[in-house]
Amino acid sequence: QFNLDLDSPWFLSPIDISAHITKTIVTSPLRQNVFNQSHTLQNQSFVQWRRNVSSHAQMANDDHLRQSATIESFDAFCKEGKFKEAIEVVEKLEDEDYVVDSPRLLGLAKLCGEAEALEEARLVDDFITPLDVTTYHTLIEMYSGCGSINDALNLFDEMPERNSETWCVMMRCLANNGKGELALDMFTSFKEEGNIPDTEIFKAVISACVSLGDVNEGLLHFEAMYRDYGLIPSMEDYVSVTEMLAACGHLDEAVEFVERMKVEPSFEVWETLMNLCWVHGDLELGDRFGELAKKLDATRMDKESNAGLVAAKASDSAKEELKELRRRRLTVKERMKASPSEFKAGDTSHPEIDKIVAALRSLKAHMLDMGFVPATRVCTWEKLEEEEKEEQLHLGCNKLAVACALLKSHARKTVTVIKNMRTCVDSHNTFKMISVITGRELIQRDQKRFHHYNNGICSCGDYW
Repeated sequence: QFNLDLDSPWFLSPIDISAHITKTIVTSPLRQNVFNQSHTLQNQSFVQWRRNVSSHAQMANDDHLRQSATIESFDAFCKEGKFKEAIEVVEKLEDEDYVVDSPRLLGLAKLCGEAEALEEARLVDDFITPLDVTTYHTLIEMYSGCGSINDALNLFDEMPERNSETWCVMMRCLANNGKGELALDMFTSFKEEGNIPDTEIFKAVISACVSLGDVNEGLLHFEAMYRDYGLIPSMEDYVSVTEMLAACGHLDEAVEFVERMKVEPSFEVWETLMNLCWVHGDLELGDRFGELAKKLDATRMDKESNAGLVAAKASDSAKEELKELRRRRLTVKERMKASPSEFKAGDTSHPEIDKIVAALRSLKAHMLDMGFVPATRVCTWEKLEEEEKEEQLHLGCNKLAVACALLKSHARKTVTVIKNMRTCVDSHNTFKMISVITGRELIQRDQKRFHHYNNGICSCGDYW
């Protein structure tokens, strides 16, 4: 038993505490065992102490950067992806009659678009005075990333002049947000104004057809490229059509289209077929295309692809690393207040994970009563029993995320879930049914596009 005085100078740091305890009991017959335990305690205390010091130092540094309000502090926040802090710096600089240059503000706009931060995006829009077409394009893409079609269309309508790229940007924005019909209407307006389509415009048109699931319309436009405008399809065009056919579930037609190609299929063609076969549950066919892709360039097959998962873009990996860096700098309490919750496969670290899982199980009971059947064919865990596969699917990271959002948000409020991989059939069906049960609009952004679920119907028309 030790009578330690809390006012003693020994309590200057965790290292001093452990050192004092070690000195006091090292003369015991069990001194070696106790010394080892104390040495472990000292190491753990030192590590925790260093973490606390590092955290306080980072917070102090951020406060210093905010107070200094310089271009250097703005650049530092942008480099770390801290768009909110960067906006604070811009506001302070403007109060002092300093103007941040356009390239920096456009970089901040891209950050807001990538983070789907709509309110911050509107603030950045207020800072920028669009002077040229390229500036408008960046802002439209920013609003597209945030899922705000109306803001993007307002910018498009107020542009004093447009070029071919302007129409491409706006059509891609509409297609990515599930407004394929409006994108095709815009293509008609583009031609009625006397403009001549180029290959980039046709890529946007095919993207719109994918969002609608209208394969016939897409093939007609592809044929019109050469027949009406003399445009020779590039390999990228062939990849777009292959993706259109396979994304809409027409896997056999996609394979036939590739077999009829007048050029040798590239790695991207086989990779596209591989990914979309897995998305639609044809794992065996996807594996076959994966082997063909690997023969062309094995170095581009990452560990996710080899494991049977839909590959994410390199830019997505970079974004995830940046998010992880920001997440580590926040305590659990700060993270819950400052940013949306994040979930990874098999992650049970969320402080309210028990409530989230319970809510998800309750939703599943309602779904089963409504006739829901889990799509276990998309599971890559072949050794698991059927019930175990259902459990793995049911507790997927995106489903945990939507359950968490439903618990934390106000009734009737729209819920947004962001996923860095393409959504699978089971996840897609789950979100549709949850939108019926809860009476809420759910928005899911996957690697490729936005899905707006409302009353059991998805904006993609079940073609993605």
